[in-house]
Amino acid sequence: MSKEKETMIFRNPGDSPQSSERGTGRRIPLLPLRDIIVFPHMVVPLFVGRQKSIAALEAAMDSDQVILLAAQKEAKTNEPSEADIHSVGTLGKVVQLLRLPDGTVKVLVEGTHRARIIAFDSDEKYFAARMEPVVEQTEITPELEALVRSVNTSFEAYVRANKKMPPELASTVSALDDPSRLADTIVSHLGIKLEDKQQLLEIFEVSQRLEKVLGHMRSEMEILEVEKRIRSRVKKQMEKTQKEYYLNEQMRAIQKELGEKDEFKNEIQELEEKLASLEMPDEVREKTEKEIRKLKMMSPMSAEATVVRNYIDWILCLPWGDYTEDCIDLGRAKEILDEDHYGLEKVKDRILEYLAVTKLVGALKGPILCLVGPPGVGKTSLGRSIARATGREFVRVSLGGVRDEAEIRGHRRTYIGALPGKIIQSLKKAGKGNPVFLLDEVDKMSTDFRGDPASAMLEVLDPEQNGTFNDHYLDVDYDLSKVLFVTTANTLDRIPRPLQDRMEIIRIAGYTELEKLNIAKKFLLAKEFEANGLDDGQLSFSDNALVSIIRRYTKEAGVRNLEREIASVCRKVAREVASADDPKPIRVTTKNLESYLGPFKFRYGRAEDAPMVGVTTGLAWTELGGELLNIEVTVLPGKGKLTITGSLGEVMQESAQAAMSYVRSRAHELGFDQEFYQRIDVHIHVPEGAIPKDGPSAGITLATSLVSALTRLPVPPDLAMTGEITLRGRVLPIGGLKEKMMAAHRAGIKKVLIPAENEKDLQEVPQLVLKAIEVQAVENVDEVLHAALSLPEGRESVFVAEARDDIALLTMPLPEATAAKGDVVTH
Repeated sequence: MSKEKETMIFRNPGDSPQSSERGTGRRIPLLPLRDIIVFPHMVVPLFVGRQKSIAALEAAMDSDQVILLAAQKEAKTNEPSEADIHSVGTLGKVVQLLRLPDGTVKVLVEGTHRARIIAFDSDEKYFAARMEPVVEQTEITPELEALVRSVNTSFEAYVRANKKMPPELASTVSALDDPSRLADTIVSHLGIKLEDKQQLLEIFEVSQRLEKVLGHMRSEMEILEVEKRIRSRVKKQMEKTQKEYYLNEQMRAIQKELGEKDEFKNEIQELEEKLASLEMPDEVREKTEKEIRKLKMMSPMSAEATVVRNYIDWILCLPWGDYTEDCIDLGRAKEILDEDHYGLEKVKDRILEYLAVTKLVGALKGPILCLVGPPGVGKTSLGRSIARATGREFVRVSLGGVRDEAEIRGHRRTYIGALPGKIIQSLKKAGKGNPVFLLDEVDKMSTDFRGDPASAMLEVLDPEQNGTFNDHYLDVDYDLSKVLFVTTANTLDRIPRPLQDRMEIIRIAGYTELEKLNIAKKFLLAKEFEANGLDDGQLSFSDNALVSIIRRYTKEAGVRNLEREIASVCRKVAREVASADDPKPIRVTTKNLESYLGPFKFRYGRAEDAPMVGVTTGLAWTELGGELLNIEVTVLPGKGKLTITGSLGEVMQESAQAAMSYVRSRAHELGFDQEFYQRIDVHIHVPEGAIPKDGPSAGITLATSLVSALTRLPVPPDLAMTGEITLRGRVLPIGGLKEKMMAAHRAGIKKVLIPAENEKDLQEVPQLVLKAIEVQAVENVDEVLHAALSLPEGRESVFVAEARDDIALLTMPLPEATAAKGDVVTH
């Protein structure tokens, strides 16, 4: 037996069914709604701002608090007409009304029943309409009960799937026994469009409405399942801490689900277009095309696709066949080189020669220069100047401390995070295939279990091989033959011989005082004035003040410390200028120099003030330039013991032993008893014992000190010498003569003894130094002793005495010159 439910809408909540017909003609205030549909049994807060709507609420409050709620067809319409409002709405009761300070009204309304608008009866004050009740005939049939059960089951599943809904909502809805109310309650919780909700409001037959609600619920369930699949797929592809990556991947997954165009295909197309626009060797093009084909077959989310994509990017971003045209205006190039650096004529001439040959020939392999010299002489900055003079791009790579061969030639792609070596990276940075490439501190590379980077440099710096340089990462040949490589080093001792053989070595010695003075006046002063906010009118230096800074506050081959001292003066003057209301021009002279820089840091000239017995001034070479080396010998009563101190290396100790053996072998000619050494002990000491010293060039200095101590004849303090000694008394050539001569000049030495075979090296010594110092070339120790000790005529020349008995000894050819190592002093 079926049961029926009848629902009617009356004019007033207290009216009877008999009076309903009279209620249809009643005029009821109308509240047009935007972006919301109110269903029966819903309690909804509304914010009302339009004046007509507020007036409609006030009219309802003045009568029985009943108001008709109908949705607008277009939410943007501010003054809706009859055609802009849906004809079916909900009769509601105003539960609460609150006026807000900004003039709007917050109202709480409760939907009671559906209503159909018969006619609009509005005036200028508010919206009003005449409505008729909606009668819902509901017959409880098995089909309807099954439909209710399906709706409840689906809604429970929907609540479980939708994390935004509280779980207890499902039990609350399932407790409703009215099918009409059940449908209206569920539809109010579905995230469907406003048009769909209005259609459900206009469906008066309950079973039809429930079927429609069930269909919407199933559509929403499918959407939730799609979202769940998207979240699951994206979650597998992302790392836990990469929130931004997750959002991007979610966007991509949504686009894929919607079937939109895949960006991955666009990226591949861009790579193909860029490859087609480049001029590269056929081998490289074929390999790149193969990698692009491989990339097309991969999933864009795979790790291998990222590796291939990075490889293709590196190939395409290199400057294949893109070269800078050399500036072959020799006059302009010379102006730029002279503008940036003072002196350094050898390097400048070599660059101008390269440009001249390029101008005549049209194409030339880039030279590979190695600038060797002490710190601070401008080796590194010279590379940038060469780039300016030739009009090329400039890149610099510091090789100091590089231990891994892969730093030069790259890692193979099998390694995670593999990259090309510094050579290829720098070419990408330059953007041209023929930059000036400065390899700084090439002598500071070291070797360990990861390989020898110096050996990897053999291919890079070989003009016959670098045309097919093969980086491990790229695994294709790249032409480096047009790159102008410039390397810098402080010493050649740490550069392997095969690497030296591939480079054109240009030695840059330290600056003379005159050169430092000119550098300070032409470059350093202007640079520091600008850095400290000063100008020529506020601060000036006298030439004597600059010379005093060079002599008394610096001790270097370059000009770095000189620049620091000038900067120190500028900072102090800048403080005075900033503090004074009316600053006066300041001139730094020798009189006020100490007030800015403090007491003198160095004593100018290290030559002794008076002749001393057993003390001889030698000349040594260091990475910082030349140095003076005092060698002291004292004779004590003893039993023939020879003591050598002063942190001397093995070579220098052997030189001391050779000098002692030489003196013993010539005891008779020198006027000594043949057994003299058995009654004395000899102590040889080189001051500054904390500094290691080594090298053979102190041989004649050691012999002179020994003879001076034994004969009690003093050595002139303004005399210095350098040369290797043999047991037969020959003086062999040494290296670093230019630096040693400049050190002697700085120290105020008046006369220098050098090996005869080093006379050819004097042309490299500045004329200023040669004019100030008397240079005597010696071939044997006999000449050294006569020049240093002024031996009496009775003591016959060693070689003259032997000439009668052993002419062959004098006529023997001298041995070949040893490697130009000289003394090595490292701090």
